[in-house]
Amino acid sequence: MHIQYNSKKVKEGDIFIAIDKGHKYVEEAIKNGASKVIVEHGNYSVKTIKVKNTRKYLIKYLKKYYYKDIKDLNIIGITGTNGKTTTAYLIYQALNLLNSKTSYIGTIGFYIDGKVKDLDNTTPDLIDLYEMLLESKRLGCKNVVMEVSSHSISMKRINALKFDYALFTNLTPEHLNYHKNMNKYFKAKKKLIKFLKNKKNKIVNIDDKYMKKLKRNSITIGCKGKYKIGKYYYNKKTTFYLNNIKYKMNLLGRHNIYNMAFTISLLEKMGYCNIQNIIEKLSPPPGRLERVTDNIFVDYAHTSDAVEKIINTVKEFSKKDIVIVLGCGGNRDHEKRKPMSKIATNLADFVIFTTDNPRYENPSDILKEMTEDLNKDNYIVIEDRKKAIEKGIQRLKKSDILLVLGKGHEKYQIINDTKIPFDDVEIINEIIRR
Repeated sequence: MHIQYNSKKVKEGDIFIAIDKGHKYVEEAIKNGASKVIVEHGNYSVKTIKVKNTRKYLIKYLKKYYYKDIKDLNIIGITGTNGKTTTAYLIYQALNLLNSKTSYIGTIGFYIDGKVKDLDNTTPDLIDLYEMLLESKRLGCKNVVMEVSSHSISMKRINALKFDYALFTNLTPEHLNYHKNMNKYFKAKKKLIKFLKNKKNKIVNIDDKYMKKLKRNSITIGCKGKYKIGKYYYNKKTTFYLNNIKYKMNLLGRHNIYNMAFTISLLEKMGYCNIQNIIEKLSPPPGRLERVTDNIFVDYAHTSDAVEKIINTVKEFSKKDIVIVLGCGGNRDHEKRKPMSKIATNLADFVIFTTDNPRYENPSDILKEMTEDLNKDNYIVIEDRKKAIEKGIQRLKKSDILLVLGKGHEKYQIINDTKIPFDDVEIINEIIRR
């Protein structure tokens, strides 16, 4: 693409558009070869176009010059608090197994025929997103399945796109430091419908009290949905019933039955049938109840709802003690810290509270907030995450379960604004080898 908002990516002859704080980098973009700049203010040595709102200008520009190149891609958007990554990854795998080449864009990265690269945001900004869509098209993809975060909707990162399908998983408290309350959070998610080509092509979890508000003219999944979730049981794999049809899958937990129900309902909406054999071949994404050893799992759970679901899932297939290593990120979502901690100590047998991504916040302040007002004393605090994981492993008796929660697929810790290499899976393996 010949338009950029990252001055470092500008090449000779490119157009630079100053989005948000981008005006500070106009001179750097010119130095790197920008032949034209689009700004809201300022005078520069190259051709300069001044507009009232550069983001709105960019949206119109992309629609005018690039949308024609991607308009026949089948774009599937998935939004909700929990389940986006797993559902998107399942659909990505399934469509590829059905010989309909598909790319994935989301929390764990950009995938075409395997991982292409990591991403800084669940939903990248407009130009980066378009570049991935263009690459998907160039490499022969028919479909793109992407996670759509509430931030990306509110910040207009998807406004130059049209979606063929939209899936709405659930809504639980998160990002309320940004959205302020659950109603505003829900309204942000709901806006995804505006970008649907056909407003009826949405699939909704009717068991979620917020998402069921979208059930009109929707395909519904849930205990009373059009796709009715029935009984289930474990025997190495999970066997479950959807509309009285028997399926087997490699994923564990009732929450993953919902993720698979989304996958099945979408595939059938797209015209596929008799897909039981495909469902049985699908695997969870990295860092989602990822089994490191027979009794040690890593998961991305970083909301109270996700922590509760993970613990209850493990209790369904194990009667032994459950030990948890858990932290909370810094500089965001203070309101979820105490609920997460209470759920962990109430449901697990022992909890080790530690750091997650402290960012600019003092880790001891985060841990103090997490452990205030707990009504049980089945926990300790170890600020160093590696030592906390080691202590969790040391506490395990035969067949006990260790859950290392919060970071999942992430291979770093964010301290201040620096990403320090840190991979929970690698750390666990290193400790076990030692």
